[in-house]
Amino acid sequence: MTRYALPAAGLPDQRAVMTDRAIFTDAYAVIPRGVMRDIVTSFLPGWTGTRAWIIARPLSGFAETFAQYIVEVSASGGSDTPEPDSRAQAVLFVVGGTLTVTVDGATEALAAGGFAYIPCGADWSVRNDAAEPATFHWVRKRWEPAPGLDRPDPVFADEARIDPTPMPGTDAWTTTRFVDPADLRHDMHVTVVTFRPGGNIPFAETHVMEHGLYVLEGKAVYRLNGDWVEVEAGDFMWLRAFCPQACVAAGPGPFRYLLYKDVNRHPKLGVGG
Repeated sequence: MTRYALPAAGLPDQRAVMTDRAIFTDAYAVIPRGVMRDIVTSFLPGWTGTRAWIIARPLSGFAETFAQYIVEVSASGGSDTPEPDSRAQAVLFVVGGTLTVTVDGATEALAAGGFAYIPCGADWSVRNDAAEPATFHWVRKRWEPAPGLDRPDPVFADEARIDPTPMPGTDAWTTTRFVDPADLRHDMHVTVVTFRPGGNIPFAETHVMEHGLYVLEGKAVYRLNGDWVEVEAGDFMWLRAFCPQACVAAGPGPFRYLLYKDVNRHPKLGVGG
């Protein structure tokens, strides 16, 4: 069974050294697992028994399209009014416990590896009906309408039930896709990318899509702009548009991450879009 990385939480001992791998530049940020502690969590209006690590948010001049949270819901916690922005769509990806999600009257209990896509304007809620905490990633982006395209339908899925798609010419690099990449109603993709040991991105990807990459398992050496950075399970990488990237899976097991990118729309023109 796949185990997904969770935030470190707690607080380091007072004798611990302060140096860590946290980096923030004008092209990328690395938020290591070790800095995701209790004192940097937020409580959210409309939620009970819940705290969140907000690991990405729109910043002018940096990555501007999305927000990403790691949300921990205690037993009996959750929300009947989770989303304050009627234009926002959501992806939920469960990494621990079991989360009960209802979207427009359809209810699913999502265990670790469970996925939900929630279109903007949907009536949805989440709760934890189990005794143990439920932890999930929540990716939010305002949906961009386009001529001739309706908003997407809700999607429930399970990573374990989807065959990963190999990249051309290799089976060492695969992508688990929860929605059809050819469905242009979707203006964001959230996928799971897997590299076998030694697998790599063999060129410096440089593209318009912004990225959030949360390492679910394993470790790698990842190129970010002009730097090579070692990352491990529980770390988060945040890339602005056109930041060059590549990686080499460096551990004894698979290197896997949850990937966000914006897709399928024209760039907005003019100052500030």
